[in-house]
Amino acid sequence: MTKRKEYGKIPINTKRKVLAMKKLLRFLKGYRAVTVLGPLFKLLEAVFELIIPLVVASIIDKGINANNSSHVWKMGAVMIALGLSGLIFAVTAQFMAAKASQGFGTNLRGALYRHINSLSIGETDKFGTAGLLTRINSDTIQAQVGVAMFIRLVLRAPFLVVGALVMAISISPKISIIFLITAVIVSVILFVVMTRTSPYYRKIQNNLDEVSLLTRETLSGARVVRAFSNQENEQRDFFDSADSLKKKNVKATAIAALLNPLTYAVINFAIIAVLYFGGKTVYAGNLTQGEVVSLINYLSQILLALVVTANLAVTFTKASASAARINEVFETKPALTENASACPEPIEGSAKLEFNNVSFAYYKGGKEAIKNISFKLGKGETLGIIGSTGSGKSTLANLIPRFYDVSDGSISIDGVNIKEYPFTALRGKIGIVPQKAVLFSGSLRYNLTFGNINATDEEIWAALEAAQAADFVKDLPEGLDSPVSRGGRNFSGGQRQRLTVARALVSQPEILILDDSSSALDYATESKMRHALAALPYNPAIILISQRAFSLMHADNILVLDNGGCAGCGKHDELLESCEVYREICNSQTKGSNKNSGETAVNVSSVKGGERA
Repeated sequence: MTKRKEYGKIPINTKRKVLAMKKLLRFLKGYRAVTVLGPLFKLLEAVFELIIPLVVASIIDKGINANNSSHVWKMGAVMIALGLSGLIFAVTAQFMAAKASQGFGTNLRGALYRHINSLSIGETDKFGTAGLLTRINSDTIQAQVGVAMFIRLVLRAPFLVVGALVMAISISPKISIIFLITAVIVSVILFVVMTRTSPYYRKIQNNLDEVSLLTRETLSGARVVRAFSNQENEQRDFFDSADSLKKKNVKATAIAALLNPLTYAVINFAIIAVLYFGGKTVYAGNLTQGEVVSLINYLSQILLALVVTANLAVTFTKASASAARINEVFETKPALTENASACPEPIEGSAKLEFNNVSFAYYKGGKEAIKNISFKLGKGETLGIIGSTGSGKSTLANLIPRFYDVSDGSISIDGVNIKEYPFTALRGKIGIVPQKAVLFSGSLRYNLTFGNINATDEEIWAALEAAQAADFVKDLPEGLDSPVSRGGRNFSGGQRQRLTVARALVSQPEILILDDSSSALDYATESKMRHALAALPYNPAIILISQRAFSLMHADNILVLDNGGCAGCGKHDELLESCEVYREICNSQTKGSNKNSGETAVNVSSVKGGERA
């Protein structure tokens, strides 16, 4: 089977990758003190570490060789004091690094989550759900680890290398040439490994997006997969993607694994060279035994510092790849901007909702999903919208709360262009029941008060009564406090639809949009709900979207969509006479023969007043 992929694999040039982590450092706000002090404490630890080889040299030359035990004890105490001081500074620095990195991760994850929620639906589609989840979890953790390593080692490792070189030069300028050659060779190894592994880490993160997508889709659609006995194909897709991820990880790890053995090999050859030439120099009387031991210690310190630097380079490479992916999201600016801060006053005498030559395309230059739609809807009126699948019904509904902005034309509420409303004020006027009934894990009360957290029990029960959901909610042992599983899986499809209608009603909206929200209901329940909505005391303007002509026959006006355009607008009887598209839809649903029983359904022309004869 073909692998499924989401958007979000946007190429990033090298310069942007280098600057990626720098751009994220703003999230260290509030932790700048520990970010600065942490490296300084590690620097102090490194200073004490550089002094210790000199103390060891003094113990050998002035203590052991001179048979001076008091000097040995004295310098031993100094060495222990230096070690304990270094330990205290190291622990303090580790604590500061942990505090700063965890704070950085919290700030970054919070900002990323807020930014994702500010993006339009079209912009989030560009990255895909799996891609955004990977960025907010895995990529954020990689960046967080990079910050921790930066604070702990950014000063210590380079200082140890440079400091050890300086100390070696002060002891023996000739032998220190070995140190310089060693440092250059190891630096070249580091550079080669970094440039080879860097591309793999970005591919690994992108592959994680794909694995997340496959996992999410397979688990959420487990019933469908089993219903079609498609487990083997799904498993094959998953294992192919996981195997691809494994291969990329193995390649990156194999290259990165060369760092330690190559570095150790170079350093060990350097130690052999120091012992060889140092021994000759001692024999010539130009160097003491203690100084040779000091040189070996400094070389070991350089070894450890370079190994740490190598691991630090790998960590930074991973972090920069993840940071670049995170910056992709931050650099995506919301196409929908909030231009107003206060809710405008309604214009007296205006329609509650008005579309004026509205056209919309999902992508610039793409095919228009909605073309030149115009209508007016007054307070308390009902507009039915019908059309074939893909005719633009749900698209039209999504334009009203500004999930998308119109390409041409304008939409007004109370005579004011919806772009002049703050998002909160605009969406507070609208109650929308989406095509797919969505409930959140928690309690029924939590779900029903989603749009009005201050709703009283009386208001909640009134909304449930109108949505024809009160009866089954009363039968629940815990009533409004009954638990709701993820996605509302512990309720049937019809129950979920009625609960989502009740959720919209609890906020008492001025405009109620029902997007095919009765598809799982029987005609009797749907009819009761329709009459209850018409009797609501706050008298909202109602938009009913459905593919069933029977559901819309009672509407004050019916808008017929065909391929994004308006094929007709009027009452049921008028459209039967004047709109061929509407007539075909009605005939396909209400006229024909039952092949099994030979009975004939009621002709649409016999339907009066929006009810079946």
